[in-house]
This record gives sequence, structure tokens and C-alpha cells, in this order.
Amino acid sequence: MTVTIRPAEKSDLQGLAELIEEIERFYGTADAEIQPFDERQDQVEEALFGSPPLASALLVEDESGHIVGLAAYSFLWPSAGSTHSLFLKELYVRDTLRRQGVGERLMNELRAIAAARPGCSRVEWMTDRDNPGARAFYKSLGFAEFDGKIVYRVEVGES
Repeated sequence: MTVTIRPAEKSDLQGLAELIEEIERFYGTADAEIQPFDERQDQVEEALFGSPPLASALLVEDESGHIVGLAAYSFLWPSAGSTHSLFLKELYVRDTLRRQGVGERLMNELRAIAAARPGCSRVEWMTDRDNPGARAFYKSLGFAEFDGKIVYRVEVGES
């Protein structure tokens, strides 16, 4: 199957909101915890097209024009010294397209975006320790796991 990788556009909001629900289900989110569609679509619009935008996204579009994958990313500063980095927050390809080179194409495109941006020194991302598929995917691309950081997380409103 032929796919196109391109930046997200405002006209993609419905397809993106649908794909994000699919991603939530992939990670095991229960039906009762899935965000209502209109609310999710509004949040996607604010994140990608607000002023200022909070993130960017590359989309994978199939031959029928359906969104079947995405790479959501932001730039973080500082990184090494005074440079910044491209931080990949989410990489997802629909299961019917996995192991066909689509994820690798997304990673290559992200590296090209980072290389083209003055002052961007690296691409960084995380995956869950209990996601052997993702870990094997990154290893197959030649990327080594980095043990130098520990991730912390606190939900807003918690102390």
C-alpha cells in the first residue's frame, strides 16, 4: 500500500481526533475514560493550530485519504548547551501498516525536520518499558536505549 507522509492541516481535525481514540484504545484506555469526540477534536485543534501551537504532527495518509498514522512532536529548549531538541511524543501506525517501513519513514522525516532547523542538536523520545514491540522497532533502526534519565510525572492538580 502506498502512503503519504505530510504535515497535519486544520482540515485533518476529524481524522486526527478519530486516530487519537484508536491510540487510546491501543494503550488500553477503557471506554468510559475515552474523551468525548468534540472535546478531543477541540483539544487537537488548540494543540496543533492554536496561538502559539503547542505541538506539530506528521500524518500518514493512505491511498483513500484516511489518516492511518502520526508522529506528534515539539521542540524543547535547552538541550545540549544552548541548543534545542525535537521531542517525539507519539509515534503510531495503524496495525495493518506495521512492519512495512512506515514507522521508519516517519523517523527519517523527523530526523530531517530536526536537521533542517538551525540550533536543533538531537531527536529524543521515550517508550514504555513494557512495550516490547516499540522497543524492538527502535532497536531494528539501530537506536540504543538510553539509561541516563528517569522520567517523573505528576498529574495537574496533584501535590
